[in-house]
Amino acid sequence: RTALVTTEGFTDVYEVGRTNRPDTYNLFFEKTQPLVPGTLRFGVTERMTASGKAHTPLSEASVRQVIRKISAANVQAVAVCLLHAYANPAHEKALGRLLRKAFPKHFITLSHEILREYREYERTSTTVLNAYVGLEVSQYLKALEEPLRQQSFQGKFMIMQSNGGVMSAKRAAHIPVGMMESGPAGGIIGAGMLGQLLNEPDVIAFDMGGTTAKTCLVEKGMPKMTDQYFIGGYQHGHPMRLPVVDIIEVGAGGGSMAWIDEGGSLKVGPRSAGSTPGPACYGRGGTEPTVTDANLVTGRLNPHRFLGGEFDLDLKLATQAIEQRIAKPLGLSVMDAALGILRIADAKMSFAVRAITMQRGYDPRKFAMVVFGGGGPLHGMAIARELHVPRVIVPPQPGHFSALGMLMTDLRQDFVQTKILDYASLTPSVLENLFKGLEQQALKSLQAEGHALDSIVLHRTLDMRYLGQEYTVRVPVPSSLPNAAALQALRLHFDELYESRYGHAAPDQSGELVNLRLTALGHVVKPSFASLQDKRIPAAVTQRHRPVVFPGVGQVDCPVLQRAELQPGQVIVGPAVIEEYASTTILHPGDSAVFHMDGCLVITLPAGASHEA
Repeated sequence: RTALVTTEGFTDVYEVGRTNRPDTYNLFFEKTQPLVPGTLRFGVTERMTASGKAHTPLSEASVRQVIRKISAANVQAVAVCLLHAYANPAHEKALGRLLRKAFPKHFITLSHEILREYREYERTSTTVLNAYVGLEVSQYLKALEEPLRQQSFQGKFMIMQSNGGVMSAKRAAHIPVGMMESGPAGGIIGAGMLGQLLNEPDVIAFDMGGTTAKTCLVEKGMPKMTDQYFIGGYQHGHPMRLPVVDIIEVGAGGGSMAWIDEGGSLKVGPRSAGSTPGPACYGRGGTEPTVTDANLVTGRLNPHRFLGGEFDLDLKLATQAIEQRIAKPLGLSVMDAALGILRIADAKMSFAVRAITMQRGYDPRKFAMVVFGGGGPLHGMAIARELHVPRVIVPPQPGHFSALGMLMTDLRQDFVQTKILDYASLTPSVLENLFKGLEQQALKSLQAEGHALDSIVLHRTLDMRYLGQEYTVRVPVPSSLPNAAALQALRLHFDELYESRYGHAAPDQSGELVNLRLTALGHVVKPSFASLQDKRIPAAVTQRHRPVVFPGVGQVDCPVLQRAELQPGQVIVGPAVIEEYASTTILHPGDSAVFHMDGCLVITLPAGASHEA
């Protein structure tokens, strides 16, 4: 139960939000209900200008009145977001001190401690989200950390963030909103590091699990980020204005159901069988055909080696589900129906990869693709064919790679400061001084986390736009700006990035600086990928060949190899099946894989290969 304190007259900004209609033609569209109702939103008398000057001083009388109202409202958390506190937080700090003195057991969030960026609605929403989950999360982390210490745990207890880094449990308890949507981020970071290890700094990270497939672009070892994210989705979610790994997600996973719509078209997803009852082949009561059932029927999965042989898959139930629900209604054979399910699932997932590459001005042929998750290696080669990606990398233990990727993440904190300035009037010394303030804040914060100065790396960026525009393009900034030529180079780079993103640029138009951003990384010791290999040789492996059906080729007798038995430098020529505990890699005809000493499979697709219908 959360209260919101804002500048008097602005208490309803949080509910009014934007006038965007995510679903334009839906006559029954309803806006997302705010997490803080109108009865728990309170205004205090004060006013800062956008330039950071005090227009109206903070009225302590109004603060005392708000404290009485909050006390009577019986809340457990308070979010504070005063107008233009990003420019000057003096009033917000004073209000925070009074609130924390009055409510020492409440979870109190001040907007300037979370986000120093303009856009009042998004800043308020982010602050409310942090306060809303803060009490639960901080209590949970405390309950998790105390037993560790009691058991003489001497390591560092770190928490994964949505920005692809980790933070201390203490900071996570203060800024829990940074943990939202952090689950898939570990795999993306691991994919980037794996690409650098193999001299592939530009990779497409692709994660296919049981319910969804996720993909993200990694350029020069760094994942693409976004700060326009909605918790719960764009249509019905709450905006969170913090850096998040820019992941595109589609409802296509191993458990995604195949179904026929009213027009008689075959569809796959977004409905999922989940783990219970799961796909029909699990034998747990599921009757709807899924992508996993189609993989089993076409021979891609071993019915007796699923999850390292922990339980068998039922080929008969999978066949029956596809036959009754898909094949008979469409007048197809069971095998053609199964291939159709896989073809549609692959196309759907390839659209997600297109969205992060071609739709943003990137050529997928210049990237390698790192596939992980239980289903990534099963479908990776087909998706790479769709987009003419030349190489596919399967990391060690792909089914657990998002967890393994967390071991590869550095401590990370992001800082932002809105400063709207005409770019033509900017000088190197002014820009350097603006960045110095953020850098001092970053160094102080990471030192408090236990990092030495020589282990901290700082990355600068600017949000820039053409004069009169609303949204920005992010431009990397070098660590020093010695002269005006360096500023001119930044401006030229902005024009180039704008051209790449939108297909045109306006170098003759005035530019504007909007936000300064700083990413601070505290490097941590990481395990080697070679140490992450699963070297357990499966017992009683009897199947060394099995028939697999490929589109446009038909049934082929494929060798079946166990990944734990592969030797560094070993070459495997497709078609072939490579099995391991929580995943299976499928090599199509013409594919060639090399097993690296780091435990990775690097698969080269034949030039000009494409997915045949």
